[in-house]
This record gives sequence, structure tokens and C-alpha cells, in this order.
Amino acid sequence: MRRTPIAITVQDARLALRAAGLRSTTSRVAVLQHLSAARKPVSHADVAEVLVPQGFDKSTLYRCLVELADAGLLARLDAGDHAWRFELRGEEHASGDHPHFVCVDCGQVTCLPDVEVKIASTKGAKAASLGDVTEVFLKGHCRDCQ
Repeated sequence: MRRTPIAITVQDARLALRAAGLRSTTSRVAVLQHLSAARKPVSHADVAEVLVPQGFDKSTLYRCLVELADAGLLARLDAGDHAWRFELRGEEHASGDHPHFVCVDCGQVTCLPDVEVKIASTKGAKAASLGDVTEVFLKGHCRDCQ
């Protein structure tokens, strides 16, 4: 099941910002609305490609993404390719077990909300001391790159 893109309203974005202790700026509202409609995690470049032509500053958009992630409104994903990707934090990110698929050719990151990943020790092995797993990325080739 894929997430249906539903852009939040300006009012809902403002309420979320205030609840997170942030000022409601035009840039923050635009970023929240853009990410709420995205079907996958998006990079700063993806956000800038859409919002810069609408009059937003590229560096302001970057600061907004970082501030919104720091405030807990966005999930910040590091797929190991030196480009953070962001998505609106929802129920699937609350527990930290929301996996993503990363294409090793094109770099596209896709949500896997219906995939459950369990990490378990093999029978008879000592319990692994991994600590808390915060992100799970499955890597391979997407359909477009096969």
C-alpha cells in the first residue's frame, strides 16, 4: 500500500509549527506542505527544485528542513550517500522501524511502510549488543535501473 499524497493545509502547518515551538514563516509552511504531498523522502535539492521558482531562497529552504527535523516535525534520513532526505514525521516513523529502499544506481529512496524488519540473534548465539536501531535501509536496484 502506497502513501496517498495529501498536502496539509496552511492552517494545519501553522498549528504544527506553533506546537513545535517554531514561528510560522512562509518558508516553513511551504516546506511542510511540500513534504506532506511527497510520496517518498526528498532531498534539499528536490525541495529547492520546486520551491525556488516560487520565490523561496535555496539556503532558507535548507535551514527550514534542518530546523523542522530538529523540532521533530520531519524525519531526517541518511542513506549513506552524503545527501539527507526528509519526510514528514508520521506514525510510521514514531517507533523507528519504518524501513526504506535505496537504489544503488540512481539513489532514489522509497518508503516501505508495509515491510517489517526484525533483527534477531541466530539460535544459540549470544545476544547481539546493537543498541537502538534508528534506521533500516534495504539497498538494491529499483525497477527503472534493473
